[in-house]
Amino acid sequence: MYLKRQSFLVFGLSKSGKAAAKYLLTQGAIVYVYDEIESDRILQTLTELETLGAKKLSKEKLETAYTFCDALVLSPGIPIDHPLAVAFKRNGKGVISECEIAARCMRNPLIAVTGTNGKTTTVSMLTEILKKGGLTAAACGNIGTPILEKIDENLDDIMVAEISSFQLETLSSHCPHIAIVLNVTEDHLNRHYTMENYIFLKKKLLKNLTETEFAILNYDDLTVRSFAEKTRAKVLFFSLKERVRGAYLEKGDLYFGKEKIMSADEVSIGGAHNLQNALAAIIAAKIMGINNSDIAVALSSFKGVNHRIQTVAKVGDIDFVDDSKGTNVDATIKAVAAMKTDTVLLLGGKDKGYNYDLLFTQLKKSCVVHAVLYGENRYALLQSARASSFDDVSVCVHFDVAVRLAAMQAKQGQTVLLSPASASFDEFANYEERGDKFVEIVRELAQKQEQNKVEIVGKDAFEETIEDE
Repeated sequence: MYLKRQSFLVFGLSKSGKAAAKYLLTQGAIVYVYDEIESDRILQTLTELETLGAKKLSKEKLETAYTFCDALVLSPGIPIDHPLAVAFKRNGKGVISECEIAARCMRNPLIAVTGTNGKTTTVSMLTEILKKGGLTAAACGNIGTPILEKIDENLDDIMVAEISSFQLETLSSHCPHIAIVLNVTEDHLNRHYTMENYIFLKKKLLKNLTETEFAILNYDDLTVRSFAEKTRAKVLFFSLKERVRGAYLEKGDLYFGKEKIMSADEVSIGGAHNLQNALAAIIAAKIMGINNSDIAVALSSFKGVNHRIQTVAKVGDIDFVDDSKGTNVDATIKAVAAMKTDTVLLLGGKDKGYNYDLLFTQLKKSCVVHAVLYGENRYALLQSARASSFDDVSVCVHFDVAVRLAAMQAKQGQTVLLSPASASFDEFANYEERGDKFVEIVRELAQKQEQNKVEIVGKDAFEETIEDE
């Protein structure tokens, strides 16, 4: 890819768009930039890129950009069927992404992880294991750091990349040394339209693998297991149910082949889903030559990732757990399964095209004693709750009210769990911002409770003094 001879339009200036524009400019390409959103952050990014040599494109020239640009670099947040992307394709121009540029230009070994849930946790786990084993590793991709920000560093660095279905839409040149597919459950159907298309995109991660690469697949997920049929890569499975060629759980211990790695109880973060993530990470680590003791130490000390089933505070005797990253039904079901006490569940946000009947059917069998429904999709959630005869619900509009309402509903010894089964974009920029707001509100509640304690203690002391007198 000889970038000096080409011109690009970078459409969407989020982290990945900004990284793509900066990299292309350093390589001597002609770069035009545009974003539909007007905000202080975007204006700051535009100014920074113009200083580096980028050309800000006007809205009037956007529709004809395919006449003077060789390729469109599309932000993951913009769908592949956007009219601008369609215009570029119809006129024989490329539609690529920051990840695709990285795939064409990088020389580092790459481990790529996809799946509906568990991607960030697995990437973080694996990165920690590789570092513990003495290798240099960088977590990148959808986890928050664009791949292009890392590829010019030490070529011995191992890139451990989280790859979303949005990124896979425009990814064609990738060939990771290890490709991991964790699971496939219903998600993003408002963008991908059908499960068949969503499954196709996830399978796409394995498309370019040859006999010298590895595919690590979830044996317990029948859809993912079937991916083994059409890949040329060496396939290794992970399973919580059966002894497979790869890594598995048996009698409370985690194995790779015949080697015991560690007890499942020693994995620092709970839940069956995290054991699956750990097994996938174990296989990749063993392929990369990490010894068993380093794997065990890393997994037993791993602290988890932000906004994924994190206990953020105890207010009185009520635990508040942040699972803002639970943006789909399957993730929420898994988060609920990890709860050990009766739970008040916060559900809602921006709709992603789901039918929520399965969620409430599962909640009826769980420890959830009440659900607070909020946000843009609150009535869709309510409809499914009624259809499933799940009657213990409250409904409100805004997130901050929902958190306070959940706190009022919860009794001593119970848990308030934020696991929305929805995107955050009705009120927030992303799930991180939503999780941060949850933590902020919970800390306010804790502070008020402490103030009330002080007032009560002071009153009691005053009354005791009066009685003494």
